[in-house]
Amino acid sequence: MLLKDIRAIVTESMTLSPDDPAAEETNTNWFGAPPHERMGLSADEVVTAFEETAYLIREQVAGNGHRGTATFYVWHDSVAGQLRCSVGSRKPSDLPFTVDYRITDDLRAIVVEFLEDRAPGAIVWGELEPVPYPDDVESEPGLAVWAFDLTPFGR
Repeated sequence: MLLKDIRAIVTESMTLSPDDPAAEETNTNWFGAPPHERMGLSADEVVTAFEETAYLIREQVAGNGHRGTATFYVWHDSVAGQLRCSVGSRKPSDLPFTVDYRITDDLRAIVVEFLEDRAPGAIVWGELEPVPYPDDVESEPGLAVWAFDLTPFGR
């Protein structure tokens, strides 16, 4: 069901409005899956679904005649226990997050984190981890976000 839902994004209407960022909030999708469904999926299947969807959305952006920047991006909302994605007319460095985030090329790591979450939307007491200090070089700060440039080639 998750793979089908990801691929269905291309059938939904999309708003790209650089002058009205609030209008682009309708482009956000979130996906949950019960633990038994997560165990039945491979990270590669989910990554492929997102990548195929990103390429199809790029074609839609080109077909709609959008001029300017457009980005498709994916992240794991561990608090909600969901994979989320959105489309916006912003650059990856200027996405509308209210928390610190970092762009990563590793979509697979984001998907694995989601798939391995056996208690979606909850944190098991024994699995609480300390919040890293800024000088902690072992962990990268911020929410990991995979970004895909939707700007049609040749523009």
